[in-house]
Amino acid sequence: MTIPTSSIEQVIPGQGSMAQPEAAKPSRAKRQRFLFVRNKKAATGLVILGVYVLIAIIGPWIAPYDPSARSNDLVQGPSAAHWFGTTHLGQDVFSQILEGTRSVMLVGFLAGAIATTLSVLIGVTAGYLGGKMDDSLSVLTNVVLVIPAVPLMIIITSVLNNASDTLVALVIGLTSWSWNARVLRAQTLSLRRRDFVEASRASGERTWRIIVFELMPNLTAVIASGFVGTVIFAVLSEITLAFIGVVSNSGWNWGTILFWAQGQQALGQDAWWWFVPAGLAIALLGTSLSLINFGIDEFVSPRLRSAGKTKLKTASGGTVRMRIGFTPVLSNSATPHTHAKVVATPVMREAK
Repeated sequence: MTIPTSSIEQVIPGQGSMAQPEAAKPSRAKRQRFLFVRNKKAATGLVILGVYVLIAIIGPWIAPYDPSARSNDLVQGPSAAHWFGTTHLGQDVFSQILEGTRSVMLVGFLAGAIATTLSVLIGVTAGYLGGKMDDSLSVLTNVVLVIPAVPLMIIITSVLNNASDTLVALVIGLTSWSWNARVLRAQTLSLRRRDFVEASRASGERTWRIIVFELMPNLTAVIASGFVGTVIFAVLSEITLAFIGVVSNSGWNWGTILFWAQGQQALGQDAWWWFVPAGLAIALLGTSLSLINFGIDEFVSPRLRSAGKTKLKTASGGTVRMRIGFTPVLSNSATPHTHAKVVATPVMREAK
């Protein structure tokens, strides 16, 4: 004898078991479309990153002084004339920060784009094709993975005199793709035998169409997360190279500011305004990228999105209260409540 399980149905408050009106569907679709932006972490990170991008575009134009111009205001603290103070040569620190933002953002995003492109091409191709192609690309990935990236970048940039921002981004991008390629290969291996991929292969779809239109949409979150992580690594790498004086210090970026502050003993002179603004700019940019990364993780994983919450909103706008030990469902109750009622539905086993 089989004991039937409890039936589970969703009831719209105040309408019994009737379907929702058509007017409510566009608003629900709109909420789903902007679900990622509704995440507070992602929204905060995007706003801060947008400010940095805007400064990178218009920063050199709105800088009040030439960042390399000297004046008689030597090592002066913040004032109305110099918001972030001056250096030992009377240079305006605020203008240097604005000028250096473009270099940092250019290197970070260009290196992230190069590394992400290589990781997608190598990782997804190796995971989907398999066989000798997978073995060859995996060997290449493992070789690049064990090479110390920072010492290699120091050697390359020190050999090349007056390395431009584009060249620095190229070096960083070519040496930082291997880890993301391994992650994408592992994800592709778990997807290539799924039913939708097998159906596309059985229907005669070309390999590149399967990779682009079947696999890539399911790897979007992993690719985006890898891109954000690579941008953070590229920004820190460029600032490190400038701080230790490997790259040319003729241009301005945040690492160059810290290089001159350290070389002229700014801390010993109590000239905190010389290095604190650059440090805060680095920390704030890293925070914004990390918040975007956290937002991507929560957007993809429902478990992270609902972690620690006892009340969750349904698609219709109602509220479901989580109960430990039970599965929250919407009951088929005719009582007019403003929110859906939660009931426990234990699953009955077959009686022998």
